[in-house]
Formats: sequence, C-alpha cells, structure tokens
Amino acid sequence: MGVDDDGHDHETGSAGNQASFSALLEDSAEDLYENAPCGYLSTRLDGQIAKVNKTLLEWLGYRREDLVGQKRFSDLLTVGGKLYHETHFAPLLSMQGAVGGIALELRAADGARLPVLVTSTVKTSEDGQPLLIRTTIIDARDRRAYETELLRARQEADRERDRLKVLAATLQRTLLPPVLDDVPGLDVAAHYHIASIDEVGGDFYDLFPLAHGTWGLFLGDVCGKGAAAAAVTSLARYTLRAAAVYDPDPAAVLGNLNTVLNHEYNGTDPRFCTVIFGLLTPAGDEGAFQITLASGGHPPAILMRADGSADYLPTPDGQLIGVLPNAHIATTTIRLDPGDTLLLYTDGLTEARTDQSGGRYSDEALLGFARSLAPTTASDTIQALSDLLDVLAGGLDDDTAVLAINVPRPCDEEQQ
Repeated sequence: MGVDDDGHDHETGSAGNQASFSALLEDSAEDLYENAPCGYLSTRLDGQIAKVNKTLLEWLGYRREDLVGQKRFSDLLTVGGKLYHETHFAPLLSMQGAVGGIALELRAADGARLPVLVTSTVKTSEDGQPLLIRTTIIDARDRRAYETELLRARQEADRERDRLKVLAATLQRTLLPPVLDDVPGLDVAAHYHIASIDEVGGDFYDLFPLAHGTWGLFLGDVCGKGAAAAAVTSLARYTLRAAAVYDPDPAAVLGNLNTVLNHEYNGTDPRFCTVIFGLLTPAGDEGAFQITLASGGHPPAILMRADGSADYLPTPDGQLIGVLPNAHIATTTIRLDPGDTLLLYTDGLTEARTDQSGGRYSDEALLGFARSLAPTTASDTIQALSDLLDVLAGGLDDDTAVLAINVPRPCDEEQQ
C-alpha cells in the first residue's frame, strides 16, 4: 500500500476516483437519454408507454405521469397517423422487428401537430422472445417546412411553365397562317408538327395571292428555337411576302430575304434559314399549273405524278439564306398536270430518330413513302404524313412543317 508525502493512500484515492468516474458515466448516460436531441419512447408490446424522455415530453407539452402507464403510443398520433400505424406500421414492426424513417404526425397536449420521423425496434430476450418496443422520434418540423417550400416552389414553377407553354403556342400560331387560302383549281393542305410544347420552333410556311392570277408560296426553317428563332421567323415570313409583291421572281424574293437577314444578323449572333419559294401560275390548258421553285439550302421538293411515279426535284447549289452577302439561289421550273402533287417539307421529318443507335428516317425513306402514296391528293398526302409524324414523334427533335399542292383530276373534283 503506497502513501504519498501528504499521507494519502494511493490505492484508496484511485478507487475513489474510479467510483466517481463510474457515477459520472451513469449520470451522463441518463442525462443523454433525458435531454437527447431526439425523443425516446419505450412501450410494452401492446403499445402502452413504459418510459419516455424529457425531450419528447417538452415537445408535446405533457407531464411524465400523463403518459407513462396511461397512454399508448398510437394515442399520441393524429387520426390519419393512427390508421397508418394500425394498418402498416405495427404489422411491419411485428414481422420485421424494426421499422425506420416513417413520417408521422404527433398531436401535442394543446392539439398542435408535430411532424416527426419515427424509427422503432423490438427488443428481444436472449431466447428471441419480444420484450418491449423502443422508439426514436426525430423532430421533422424544419424538414416539413422545407418540403412545403419546395412544393410551393415546384407548383409555382409548374404554373410558370404552363404560362410559357401558352405563350409559346400563341406565338407559334402568329407565325403560321390560320388557314391556307383557297386557290382556284388547286387542292392545297399543310400540317405543322410541334416537337416540344415548351419552345417556339423556327419552321414556317405560307400561300398567298399575287397579281395577275399568280400565287406565291414558301416553306422554311430557321436555325435554333425559342424567342430568337421566332424573331427571325417573323422577319423572314413578312419579308418574303413583301418582296414577292415588289418582284415575284423566286430568285429575287430569296435574294431580298438574304440581304435582310445578312444585314440584321451579321454580328456575334448570326442567324440564317433554309427556305424554298414558289411562284404558281395557271398554264392555260387542262387546268395545269406552272411552278417555279427557288431554293436557299432547303431540302428538295418531291413531285408525285399522276402516273404513280415520284422523285425529288433537284435544286443544286442553293446556299443558306442569311450567311453570305450574295447567296447563290438555285431555281427549277416544272408543270403540274391534273393528278400531280408537289410536296414541300422541313428536315425535322427526315432527321427524325428511328432507333436507339441514332438511325434517322432519311431522304430515301421519305421518297419511298411518297412513292407508296402516288398518285394522291394534297389532303391525303398531308393526312398520311401527319400519321407518320405521330409514329415518329418519340424521335422528333425538331418541329416539322409539310405543305402539299395538287392539281385535282376531274374525277377528284367530282368527288369533292
């Protein structure tokens, strides 16, 4: 036995310190249980509360004697919480021995609701017999406030998205003619397929009367989407109509549009389009029409003849409109006889994805489709293409416009 200079017994002092430390640990464990940052609850197997910590009592505004031996855990739940506890929580706990992270609401002594996350575990004896249920309760008020704010923000975003959809649809309608003019001696039809309802596309078309019984028509595609593309689309549409009144020659019309776009958009944000312009003139015999087409980098039109044949009308070397100060404009002139149908389209159709590997619908597929239709009418052509676009809808990344012009055969006119 050792004694220090002051006459104290070292072993006695060590034993005393150890006892004090053990008592401190005991006190700390109890203090941690009572004042933990979460609620603790122990219940018998029938749900009757056997033990509850100070934290949960303070949250709910109860005294310990109000709960222990007096109430069941389910008595603390709201009506909806009780129903969920009986039908889901309790059966799962019985089968699995533990249930974690369940969102419930407790009802405080004053009737206020407390959103919480509940985790319960069944304590068992050494031989596996269930003894009691231990439950940990986490205050979820901050989380509920966050979720509520998140829901509010999402609802606001949904309302804003709906508003933008309406705005985009309204703007899109202003860029297209509401109906095509009725051209004497012709069957005309058009269709516009929107790839995304969230953005305004850049495709456009029109058909309008000019002097001396002639008619102008055009179909084009502005690069990009959204408000910027819509601005170019509007400028292109009205420039084409104005230029055609001034000088209806198709090459001159596209030349005017090229000058305007190149002048307006030649800075850091260049804008351009592909467009095909046509001038329709009665041929003077048997109801036929002559049409001169000018192309500025646009996909070639398809001519479906009355004899059942179909092929592209090449307009080689036509350059994009708006890129160069003096773009080369390619032209071609054809005759539309009764039974013939001319099809104009934008490349959203031929560039539609047809498989997961990135395969495209292609020019060849469209030509084969046209050959399967010929001979046909404008209305039937557009209906068939509308059905095709619906089939390809999942692979359409771009809007698609289609315009068909047909010289009816006498039998077709009689049927109409």
